[in-house]
Amino acid sequence: MNLTDPIFHDEAKATAHIEAQRWNGEPSCPHCGSLAVRKMAGKTQAGMFLCNDCRDKFTVRTGTVMERSHVPLHKWLLATHIMAASKKGMSASQMARMLGVTYKTAWFLCHRIREAMEGAGPQGPMGGHNEVVEVDETYVGGKAKNRATRKPAKKKAVVALVQRDGHARSFHVANVNAKDVRALVVTHIDRASVLMTDESPIYTRMGKEFTNHYAVNHSAKEFVTYGGFKHSNTAENFFSIFKRGVIGTYHHMSEAHLGRYCAEFDLRYNTRDMSDAERAAAILKGGEGRRLTYRRIDKLAA
Repeated sequence: MNLTDPIFHDEAKATAHIEAQRWNGEPSCPHCGSLAVRKMAGKTQAGMFLCNDCRDKFTVRTGTVMERSHVPLHKWLLATHIMAASKKGMSASQMARMLGVTYKTAWFLCHRIREAMEGAGPQGPMGGHNEVVEVDETYVGGKAKNRATRKPAKKKAVVALVQRDGHARSFHVANVNAKDVRALVVTHIDRASVLMTDESPIYTRMGKEFTNHYAVNHSAKEFVTYGGFKHSNTAENFFSIFKRGVIGTYHHMSEAHLGRYCAEFDLRYNTRDMSDAERAAAILKGGEGRRLTYRRIDKLAA
C-alpha cells in the first residue's frame, strides 16, 4: 500500500477512483438500475448524478456502506486499505489517530468496512466431491485467574469451517452443542464433502450425513495420521491468526459484534493470494447494497 498515493489525500481523486472501481466508466442508477444517467455540474452538485428515467439523484456513496456518511471519501479509502493490509486487524483507537477523526467515527467506520468484508465473502456451499472441510471451535475471552475480581470469565464461542486449500467461514454461536453447530455445518458445507473434526461428540451424528467423517483424538495426543490426511491443522491455523488479532490488537470483542470480527478475518484469509490493493477493491465491491446504520448497530448491541 502506497500511503503517498493521491487517492488517500485528494477528495476528487478518491471520488474518481471509487467511481471507476464501482462502475468502470458506466455509471448506473442504484435506485432503478438505469444506465441513462448524467453527471451534474456546479459546486453544490459536485459528485452527484441524475437518472433520466426515475429522475432521482445519487452519488457513488448511494447504496453502499458509505451512504449518508460525512467522512471524506479519501479517508474511507485509506481506512479500507489499512484494514485490508492489516493481517491481524486494526483497532478503532489506532484508526482514529491515523485518520485524524474521533474514536466514535473510527469505530463506526471499521464496523461498516467489516460489513463490506462480509459482503465480499464467497457464496454457496463449501467443499464438494473429494473435498475435505475441517470444522473446529475456539473460545474468545480472558481467564479467570487474570481478572482482579476472580469472577468466572464469560467465554464466547467461535466455530470455523475451513476447506483445505480453499475458503474459511467462521461464526459466533451462543452454545457449542450438536443442534447449533449442525445448523451451520449442513447449511454451509456440501454433503458430498469429507468432514474432518476433533473427537468432540457433537460431530458424531452430523458426520453420518456426509460422504465420510474423520475425527482426530487430540486428548490422546493424536494430531496427524493416515499419512498426513487426517488432521484439523488447517482450522487450527485459521484460529492462530484470529487469536493473534484478539490478543494483540482488539483485546476484547463484544458478543454483539463478534460475528463482524469473524467476517473480517474470513475475508483476509480467503483473499490471502491477493495483493492488498486487490483485497481493498474486493471490499469496496462487497459494500454495495449493504448500508449499515447506527440504529441497526445499537439494536445489535442492546
